[in-house]
Amino acid sequence: RLVSSVQAVMASTAGYIISSSCHHVIDDQHWLAGAYPQFAVPYFIYDVYAMFLCHWHRGRVKGHEVAPPPSLRAAAGTYLRKDLLMVLHHAAMVLVCFPVATLWRQGKGDFFLGCLLMAELSTPFVCLGKVLILYKRQHTALHKLNGVALLVTFLLCRILLFPYLYWAYGRQRGLPLLRVPGALPPAYNAAAAALLAPQLYWF
Repeated sequence: RLVSSVQAVMASTAGYIISSSCHHVIDDQHWLAGAYPQFAVPYFIYDVYAMFLCHWHRGRVKGHEVAPPPSLRAAAGTYLRKDLLMVLHHAAMVLVCFPVATLWRQGKGDFFLGCLLMAELSTPFVCLGKVLILYKRQHTALHKLNGVALLVTFLLCRILLFPYLYWAYGRQRGLPLLRVPGALPPAYNAAAAALLAPQLYWF
């Protein structure tokens, strides 16, 4: 949880620096937009592995209570069934979003990349909530305040972020918000929908 929170703070900070430095949402550039994705890829790989290890060892501890601990293969199967969407999300970040961010963009759209990095702002609150539950502090005022902060940051940074990106593009091009989707290539709208869909599910 600590590593995830630190990475989230770093990503959000980098995203704010990038987006606030780009006054032209398409053409302006910031060096962090090229550097940070290369740093983030190892984190996503590590996070999948760390989540699996936590799942496996938790199963081994519980397994001693009523049955032999699960094998590595069995643990991997239950892990994928339990956290398939999260694993697919992390795989997409590495296999799709990283090549797009570093190669396909060709220096365009640093503003949008910065805004997307700020989606990580809700992650520390997710991690704190799970830690509080682990230590049976879910009835405390801190847990309630954390829940409010999580709700607000998730709504703003992971869901309302996408209408904002469309609005920002429309403002730059002199288009009203409702005309922006029609002015973009279908692949852009499909990519935005694919990124938004899991956020709506988790919300």
